Amino acid sequence: MFFEQERGQFFRPMTGKYRAQIMECLRELYQRLYSSSSADYGQAIQRDTVVEVFQEALVRAPVLADGSEEADDTPDGRFRNSREQAGWVLNQLLEHGWLEKQVDEATLQSTFAFTRYGRLFTEPFITESRSMARTRHRNTRNTRNSLESFLERGDIYDLLDAYEYSERIISDFTDVIAELEERKRDLVREMEDQLLIQRASEAFFDFMENRFQPDLSVRLSADNVEKHRDTIQKIINAIRKKDVAFKAKTERRLRELLPELGQEGQSVFWTLLDGIEMRLRNASDIMLPALRRALQSFTKRADIIIRQMSYLASQSKNDVLTVCKHLASKTEKEQNSILERAGELMAVPQVRLVDPGQVRMAAPRHRRHIEAHLDDGQGDFDIEARRDIYVQQVLDQAFLVNQQALKNYMQRQLSTGKPVSTRDMPIESAQDFLAVAHAIGLGAADGLSSEFTFRIDYDESPAREQGDVYFTKKDHFTFELVQKES
Repeated sequence: MFFEQERGQFFRPMTGKYRAQIMECLRELYQRLYSSSSADYGQAIQRDTVVEVFQEALVRAPVLADGSEEADDTPDGRFRNSREQAGWVLNQLLEHGWLEKQVDEATLQSTFAFTRYGRLFTEPFITESRSMARTRHRNTRNTRNSLESFLERGDIYDLLDAYEYSERIISDFTDVIAELEERKRDLVREMEDQLLIQRASEAFFDFMENRFQPDLSVRLSADNVEKHRDTIQKIINAIRKKDVAFKAKTERRLRELLPELGQEGQSVFWTLLDGIEMRLRNASDIMLPALRRALQSFTKRADIIIRQMSYLASQSKNDVLTVCKHLASKTEKEQNSILERAGELMAVPQVRLVDPGQVRMAAPRHRRHIEAHLDDGQGDFDIEARRDIYVQQVLDQAFLVNQQALKNYMQRQLSTGKPVSTRDMPIESAQDFLAVAHAIGLGAADGLSSEFTFRIDYDESPAREQGDVYFTKKDHFTFELVQKES
């Protein structure tokens, strides 16, 4: 359990009036032990050294006097000097489990070092303030490289590295999205004042130069999850197709290194591979679109700030509003006097004469009038004339033989609206015979008009001829010209 023994009030130093100073002390001590050029690299240091480090940190950190603690606990003027306050900070960190005191039984000298949890909780303070370049945008490629190395050499630690790198892909996306959202909120908050707007614009351009270009642009291009996802998937499939001996050896080794993952009937090897696949899929399908949306929202907010700055810059040289306010404070008589004086100052007449030699009379132009009206064809022809024209067009197409008499006969009959039967068509010559034989062609020639159509019916009259000079037996049809239904 975490909150036990000295860690019962582990976070109490971070909730009081001096929390900013205590955090700065932890940061300085961490850099002294682990990360600075003069670091002792994890070795415990004596009390005087710790107090000196804390004294340097207390000078830079402010006191957050927000009344979060009782007055008796942190009264004003409590410490006479920085050394006394550094000793108090050291005692607080020892009491609540951030630091531990180690006593050498041989020399009876006391040394101080971070506890395991104290070091873990101090690392975020260092990461947040670290200005050195970080290669967070290489985790996708590191995952691919580690899997390739495991496929070639079979080193189990390469597989564990790939599993760890795949986890960092998700966490890095989460950190960047949270950072963009925080910066966007800062931009919204700083738009209330012109000076804050200027500072917000500078912060935006600083972010684009120092953060977006070296990190986010690489994450969206060279280290794009979508770019390497297929390659990593192929490597994982190749690992799954390894022989049984290789997979059994890997499974035994993983159960030795990760006994907490070993379960009956479940493969640790397969669990790691499935975890890498799932993280890549989530990073590609969920986190990368979320990062793009967050970046787009942030740039839109910055665009609003730039537009507002441009508007304020343009208004700084525009005195119209100031003049209007000044006139509004005057009486009507004073307003008229001010406007008359302004009119006299603005009225600067300029008299110029036109050179007669430059005057030329242009020749008149004749405009061309074009009749663009279209004739709809409905005015000069009545329905009877259109009926005759349509019947003539259909007969010309239906009867390929030239028999004017038969055409005239059918035209007269059809134009009057009467039905015409083929049994009534006279046959007096070979041309009449051919015309009667082709009379059924009227049905194929129909469709030339949008108003009229031919109705062709089979003539079932009982008085049917059994034969004549030209036909031994023939069928008869009736033709009738009717108007189409609208």
